Amino acid sequence: MQQPRNLFKVFAATLALSFGIAPGAQAGEVSVAVAANFTAPMQDIAVAFEKDTGHKAVPSFGSTGQLYTQIKNGAPFEVFLAADDSTPAKLEQEGGTVAGSRFTYAIGTLVLWSAKEGVVDGKGEVLNKGGFAHISIADPVKAPYGTAAVEVLKKLGLHEALTAKIVTGNNIAQAHQFVSTGNAELGFVALSQVYKEGKLTSGSAWIVPENLYEPILQDAVLLAKGKDNAAAAALVKYLREPKAAEIIKSYGYRLKQ
Repeated sequence: MQQPRNLFKVFAATLALSFGIAPGAQAGEVSVAVAANFTAPMQDIAVAFEKDTGHKAVPSFGSTGQLYTQIKNGAPFEVFLAADDSTPAKLEQEGGTVAGSRFTYAIGTLVLWSAKEGVVDGKGEVLNKGGFAHISIADPVKAPYGTAAVEVLKKLGLHEALTAKIVTGNNIAQAHQFVSTGNAELGFVALSQVYKEGKLTSGSAWIVPENLYEPILQDAVLLAKGKDNAAAAALVKYLREPKAAEIIKSYGYRLKQ
């Protein structure tokens, strides 16, 4: 009859193998480029990932466009979590990824948000009524959420009228910062920045209808620099596991069926 300690060793080895850690191997570290909208979920996932696998994820946050440029210039990233599906696909076409590793880890939601209660109504009528001096968006050239914001304003026929009031952040994190600090009365941000466990965390918001912008499919990919790193492969696998999925959904993202 096996002793409890031996049974524990067998269980630990099985768990380790399932997450990419060979028996007796040292846990590793993975450098991750993460789109700014996914900051809070990634911080939670990194904690859970290390607890469950022993591997450590070290994220760096920025706009998808900025991160792509850094990757092309030789930044040591091993996994890329973008805010779109086109940038990882482009890297794939350029030979900068591990073939077959790309997948959609989240579908993002755009929200018009104010740090103050009562400013943004449930239908976004504040955009027509005015009464604000500045509206914040992320850089539409570098950040997919910024692209989506411009698309919404154009579909509503308001882009030209509001252009003079738009303040542009380098990424969605800065766009959110402009609003949270009062430098802009309202702004288009990622739902994940103002939402947790089914509730708005502060202020007032309008969740923008999905028919006003193209779906924000956010793809992850194992980069070429991470092809021999067990921790990188383990993270890509972990992002598809139930625990990571629950964290992702808790911030208002949808998952691809």
